[in-house]
Amino acid sequence: MSNPFVRIVEPLDPKQPLKKFFNLSKLEDVRYARLPFSIRVLLEAAIRNCDEFLVKKGDVENILNWKVVQHKNIEVPFKPARVILQDFTGVPAVVDFAAMRDAVKKLGGDPEKINPICPADLVIDHSIQVDFNRRSDSLQKNQDLEFERNKERFEFLKWGSQAFKNMRIIPPGSGIIHQVNLEYLARVVMDQDGYYYPDSVVGTDSHTTMIDGLGVLGWGVGGIEAEAVMLGQPISMVLPEVVGYKLLGNPQPLVTSTDIVLTITKHLRQVGVVGKFVEFFGPGVAQLSIADRATIANMCPEYGATAAYFPVDDISIGYLIQTGRDKEKVMCTKKYLEAVGMLRDFKNSSQDPDFTQVVELDLHTVVPCCSGPKRPQDKVAVSDMKKDFETCLGAKQGFKGFQIAPDRHNTIVKFNFEGCDFELAHGSVVIAAITSCTNTSNPSVMLGAGLLAKKAVEAGLTVKPYIKTSLSPGSGVVTYYLRESGVMSYLSQLGFDVVGYGCMTCIGNSGPLPESVVAAITQGDLVAVGVLSGNRNFEGRVHPNTRANYLASPPLVIAYAIAGTIRIDFEKEPLGINASGKKIFLKDIWPTRNEIQVVERQFVIPGMFKEVYQKIETVNESWNALDAPSDKLYTWNPKSTYIKSPPFFDGLTLALQTPKTIEDAYVLLSFGDSVTTDHISPAGNIARNSPAARYLMSRGLTPREFNSYGSRRGNDAVMARGTFANIRLVNKFIDKQGPQTVHFPSGETLDVFDAAERYKQAGHSLIVLAGKEYGAGSSRDWAAKGPFLLGVKAVLAESYERIHRSNLVGMGVIPLQYLPGEDAESLGLTGRERYTIIIPEKLKPQMNIQIKLDTGKTFHAVMRFDTDVELTYFHNGGILNYMIRKMAS
Repeated sequence: MSNPFVRIVEPLDPKQPLKKFFNLSKLEDVRYARLPFSIRVLLEAAIRNCDEFLVKKGDVENILNWKVVQHKNIEVPFKPARVILQDFTGVPAVVDFAAMRDAVKKLGGDPEKINPICPADLVIDHSIQVDFNRRSDSLQKNQDLEFERNKERFEFLKWGSQAFKNMRIIPPGSGIIHQVNLEYLARVVMDQDGYYYPDSVVGTDSHTTMIDGLGVLGWGVGGIEAEAVMLGQPISMVLPEVVGYKLLGNPQPLVTSTDIVLTITKHLRQVGVVGKFVEFFGPGVAQLSIADRATIANMCPEYGATAAYFPVDDISIGYLIQTGRDKEKVMCTKKYLEAVGMLRDFKNSSQDPDFTQVVELDLHTVVPCCSGPKRPQDKVAVSDMKKDFETCLGAKQGFKGFQIAPDRHNTIVKFNFEGCDFELAHGSVVIAAITSCTNTSNPSVMLGAGLLAKKAVEAGLTVKPYIKTSLSPGSGVVTYYLRESGVMSYLSQLGFDVVGYGCMTCIGNSGPLPESVVAAITQGDLVAVGVLSGNRNFEGRVHPNTRANYLASPPLVIAYAIAGTIRIDFEKEPLGINASGKKIFLKDIWPTRNEIQVVERQFVIPGMFKEVYQKIETVNESWNALDAPSDKLYTWNPKSTYIKSPPFFDGLTLALQTPKTIEDAYVLLSFGDSVTTDHISPAGNIARNSPAARYLMSRGLTPREFNSYGSRRGNDAVMARGTFANIRLVNKFIDKQGPQTVHFPSGETLDVFDAAERYKQAGHSLIVLAGKEYGAGSSRDWAAKGPFLLGVKAVLAESYERIHRSNLVGMGVIPLQYLPGEDAESLGLTGRERYTIIIPEKLKPQMNIQIKLDTGKTFHAVMRFDTDVELTYFHNGGILNYMIRKMAS
């Protein structure tokens, strides 16, 4: 059927009649001008894609009627303009595509129908580790090791870029996915197939929201959901409430964008924005650069919203020109946005739309701060850091406690490093990393760090040599302006040499600490500290030996590295004493906002962006030299320990199987609150005593060749064994942290994988019990695929992180939620019972179902299939099975 809204199609420029757009202003509907700008993007996509099949006129009406229906859990479809992937989540996506081609062929279909329809970019940024630092050749050595470890994965990805249409690969060594998206990939307005329309994107990384800072609506989805979008399916989403976040005033001179985002993160956590859009407005927005806005949007997952949207304004248009985008295209972008009422003037309050609710922040009230020691929402003012850490030392084990006995708070351990004697104590900094697109995309904080380093060196300050310092920029542009502005040499003198272009320390690729440092930490059972300019600091993520990790701005990362400890009050205590005996305080070397802006205006220029990005796909010679197969069907290598055909589609038929009641399931694990995807599906190193390590050793590998879990996401045998393998896992069945559980039939304590295998061999189903925010953190599809392969049929939790719940649905694992006011404790559940989950023949979204225990107790829970589309996926055994059946038939 033709589009019923074709009447509002017209050329943007009468001189170019073939370049058209859907002119939303011609709807002549007064509701449009009152819609939040983020909802206008959803509306345009619905109108443009309206075919009365995937997208219906009723969907368009629901979006237009947002103000009335926003609280009613109305389901609407959304077709994003693009998909973006990083290699940790991209490799399993390409593996799935390759396996889906095999499955379609087996079912008698055309395997080449499995092909991205929606444009997809895959940026390789998650594989490089900080193996070498504090040396001029660190970058080259780390990149060489990256290729040595990941050659097989990279060859596979190169095959994918050739075998699949509409998929572009950005090679390793180019930068971090979200910064590359911001500086290069984002269009703001698409010009495709004869139409102009708003750029929008979903990505297989939760921090895809960073692009919201440029006015491109985007958010993270599960890898499984992204694959469906790539195959032309719309996302089915509940029309969200939109919280208006009003910014007022100007930031104080010493405050950075990092301080602002950590303040907003804590504030919005308290407001409660899970599952909602946040849209920024107010005169304070005009005081923020696009880099500042992108920093705030980047940490959207940490405050729990789906998106954190800054509508496009003239500052956004100026950023496109600053970053070297084609000026003619930029002018078309502005003209289009003006025509459809999507260009914002933040100082004009008459443009303010309707919001679900409005909250405010006066930027002048923001103070320098960090977040930690275990969660990004736990903001601590820098002035309170020393006191707060010392309180955490003795507090009960938890998000703000380490439960160290009072008589051990001042434990000191002496050790030797490279022939010199040093001391470590609780609070000693052992990792200081300027890392992550959250901050490295922002010239003001990066140049601020460089200027602080310059002043520190000139004042005679140094960083102790055992502290693992590193600088991992999000793009080559950062190195370019740091070098041109003359501050790179000072960063190097303090140990902050460029170690690679990738996520690195922020995702746990921090590499090893010196052996003598690890021995000292272990000997004293010390709470050692990592300080990083990242967005995540969950326990066990940054490094196994840093129990406390603080998020901080790049200048503060350097300051704490110089101090060598978190137990310092910068206002009263000096950073250090120079060779002349002079005390140097932080205030003596902190650069002013004006100093930073002068350097930024001079050195962050369009030519840099053009020079770096015009050769981004060809500059890596190691990538260019890779030899990838050219077949359309992938030839799986049975000897490979990186790439393996997954068992997800084994035995798949065209006929649907009727969902069955889950009978007498055992509980594999019982959790409390805030179990993250880091706990479920680790991305760090593979422990030598783990099931995954035993598997790799049985395949002839040595520990040196293990690489990381993230790098082996293309091998289900490794990832199933790595599921719930985090050393900081807190399972209520075990009286200490660790990746183990009780196998109830035998009473033995086993590694989680080994227990699951025992249950599977005996034919027993499994479930998981959890508290609030189950699956918080990065959007890892293996956090759903892994439990599925372990035999987990359902999860029963108090609440879910949005993407993880979607991923569970995508794998056919049932997300169950306690009724309001109920939890395991109130129901008297120990987890040692056996659970029968009654699955009715006729299912509907969010229906209550009955659960019976072998003790005779019965209770109800909500089956969190939130839409009819999700129920369709469940009936098919998951979203990929649904797509295979669709393509094969």
